Amino acid sequence: MFLESIATAVPPHKYSQVDCLEALQRSPATNQLRPGSMRLLKRLLGGGGSGINQRHFCLDELAPVFELDAQELNETFERQAPELATSALTPALAQAGICASQLDALFVCTCTGYLCPGISSYLAENLGMKSSTYLQDLVGLGCGAAIPTLRAAKGFLATHPEAKVATVAVEVCSAAFYADDDPGVLVSLCLFGDGAAAAIWSNDYAPEKWQANHFTTIHQPKSREEIRFVNAGGKLKNKLTKTVPVLAAAAVKSLFQSRHSDPDKILSHAGGREVIEEVERHLNCTLNETRSVLSECGNMSSPSVLFALAKALENPREDRHWWLTSFGAGFAAHAFELHRDLAAAT
Repeated sequence: MFLESIATAVPPHKYSQVDCLEALQRSPATNQLRPGSMRLLKRLLGGGGSGINQRHFCLDELAPVFELDAQELNETFERQAPELATSALTPALAQAGICASQLDALFVCTCTGYLCPGISSYLAENLGMKSSTYLQDLVGLGCGAAIPTLRAAKGFLATHPEAKVATVAVEVCSAAFYADDDPGVLVSLCLFGDGAAAAIWSNDYAPEKWQANHFTTIHQPKSREEIRFVNAGGKLKNKLTKTVPVLAAAAVKSLFQSRHSDPDKILSHAGGREVIEEVERHLNCTLNETRSVLSECGNMSSPSVLFALAKALENPREDRHWWLTSFGAGFAAHAFELHRDLAAAT
């Protein structure tokens, strides 16, 4: 499976961490928080140590989001997720030099809201895909979902070798914002942003193209309660414990030990500053692109690792081998490798 193009998109509304803190302080929801919770928010959002400079949200005003009920939050997701996904897939198609009607399959992943039929149906309608295009939505895989989605696309291409396939990871994390005194919930409020990433894939070989292979995964249900969404009065509430950075890094290290060969570059999901530091320590690497994504966009959940890939592709140098990883709810972690055959091009 060869990468034809990749594109990313974020909503137009940009907030610094200080902007987020000021919005929270204006929200009636914060009146219900304990003083210690407000001190934590001020430290995370106002202290400058999160590694995040800005985040993007589909909301033009952040403070009222905490007053929305479960139906209103999911209606926000229903409106915004297809639009944001379209904003990523449209330039990806243009870069690949194809139109949507030439796609044979579309795979979409998300976890921050629910639609039935899924986002893929709306994308197919918005962009004019043919009625025979195969549509598949992957829901419930959390922050790690992008790589399993690519793996599903690779499976489709294995049985349809002439096909053109699109993959989209889209999250409206602001439609899943929740406020209470749980430290994990408060940390989530300081981490997550909205975004989408789309890629076009085929089996068409060229020496300069990146080929995706060697997919691996690990799931640890015993750690499910460490990181997941729970239902809180119909709303999505993120459960996030202090153990996540070490848990994620250990799982990633286990996957890395089964790598096909040593990579020129490692790209990771931008889970948060502490997560990145633990992964770097366990793998003895520096995740420059991942840190940059966190700084510019926060943790966007599933699209984050593809944002890191898009950033790396801006300056690929003479690299021939990259190793990518994502992780999240389950607890689960995933990896795959990208290779290109530059020797054949010389």
